[in-house]
Amino acid sequence: MIPLRDANPTRRQPLVTPALIAACFAVFAVELWVVTTGGDQALENLAKAWGLVPASLVAAVKAGEWLSQPVLAVFTSMFLHGGWAHILGNMLFLWIFGGRVEDRMGRVRFLLFYLVGGVAAGLGQTLENPTSTDPMIGASGAISAVLGAYLVLYPRARIQSLVFLGFFYQLIAVPAAILLGYWFVLQVIDGLASLGGTDLTGGVAVYAHIAGFVAGALLALPLRLRRSVG
Repeated sequence: MIPLRDANPTRRQPLVTPALIAACFAVFAVELWVVTTGGDQALENLAKAWGLVPASLVAAVKAGEWLSQPVLAVFTSMFLHGGWAHILGNMLFLWIFGGRVEDRMGRVRFLLFYLVGGVAAGLGQTLENPTSTDPMIGASGAISAVLGAYLVLYPRARIQSLVFLGFFYQLIAVPAAILLGYWFVLQVIDGLASLGGTDLTGGVAVYAHIAGFVAGALLALPLRLRRSVG
């Protein structure tokens, strides 16, 4: 299932969501410039410098270096991407699901929520493998938090999705509970498969996805409960 569109209207035009998308594409343009002028090695150095490296983060925290580059990379890593497929896939999900969550939370709270979700995702991946020296980049952890919040706030909303049935496909309005629940189960399965020591996740930070999703759902729960009480 590939989500394409949330047809449900918002009360206010989202501003933070498109701004985050624009920021990610602006940083990606810088990445393209870096690889054009310096080659793949320059891009790799950029990712290592500003991507989240679990081993470096753990060392910085233990040393109390809270404003060091490894700590700041928890935030900067959210805006770096590893290629066109990576950024287009992430931005599609953010565009589809971010607007309504922003509408419900308000712009300032949504921005804070997005950043906190990204931090939670990065910490989740770090806890899974604190000695890793591979940089983690991408907005998918923060976007996973958005997905978790969307599921809590709008479980009955229907998302126009491309559903593949063997060699055929069909456009179907899929309930968010099914679409996002299915996505989360896949992340958990991939995460459990990677526990055996063999990298079966294809370089995807599934624990960041899981941690971000859970954090987003928990952070959105008070808003859902407040509406239920009201």
